[in-house]
Amino acid sequence: MPKIQLSKNFIRSTCKLALNEDLYPSGDITSNLLNNSSISKVKLISNQKGIIGGLEFAKQTFNLLDKNIKFHIKKKEGSKIRRGSVVAIIEGKIKSILIGERVALNFLSHISGIATKTNKFVRKAGNKTKICCTRKTIPNLRVIQKYAVKLGGGTNHRFNLSDEFLIKDNHLASSKKFEEIVKQAIEFKKGRKITVEVDNLKQFKRINGLNFNTVLFDNMSPKNLKIAIKHASGKYETEASGGVTLANINKLAASKVDRISVGQLTHSVEALDLKLEI
Repeated sequence: MPKIQLSKNFIRSTCKLALNEDLYPSGDITSNLLNNSSISKVKLISNQKGIIGGLEFAKQTFNLLDKNIKFHIKKKEGSKIRRGSVVAIIEGKIKSILIGERVALNFLSHISGIATKTNKFVRKAGNKTKICCTRKTIPNLRVIQKYAVKLGGGTNHRFNLSDEFLIKDNHLASSKKFEEIVKQAIEFKKGRKITVEVDNLKQFKRINGLNFNTVLFDNMSPKNLKIAIKHASGKYETEASGGVTLANINKLAASKVDRISVGQLTHSVEALDLKLEI
């Protein structure tokens, strides 16, 4: 998949859209009640331990509102933070800071939440098994969410439908001879990787030996997964998916599977609890 790079222009454009959403059509009618010249120093504090991410989004949010706001970063992007950690200090007109508060925190808490959850899976899986995200992302936020996964130590799966062939169960169900679909992909791959998903050992036997890259074992028991990986060893990269949780990740990783894809990293992640304190 293409390497995800969050340029300053991309971040500013994303923050601008978020501010437009929050300020349309009449601006912050509550903060407009405050004295516009009042200067304050505000602490950005974490209420939880985790991995911090999205600091540039917060910085650019405030910069778009007021170029005179100073955003002093106290923790490195992607670093571990403790409960009570001061992540940044924001100095400027309190009115402008309060206008940008929620947008900045939304970016920070979401990106940090994904990075934190990913890191939990990475640590439990161990060094030999990669933890991958999926395409189960919030529409229009995929780049940001996959960036957060990388911050947490995870690996990005394909970015979109053009990146590689991923022949899944519904593709296979459309043909009685599903191995023919795999052969078609091999014929037209043009340098792209091919991943084939199978639900059981019988399905895998039908395609075992064909020239593709990765076999994805979906919702297999740890016992059957170990057997399947032995058959695939030396021929294919192996992947496990389906029903993966922090409670069973150890058993799946123990099968020596190369990578495990986890949809919950992005589709149902909890935000990291952060706050601004005057």
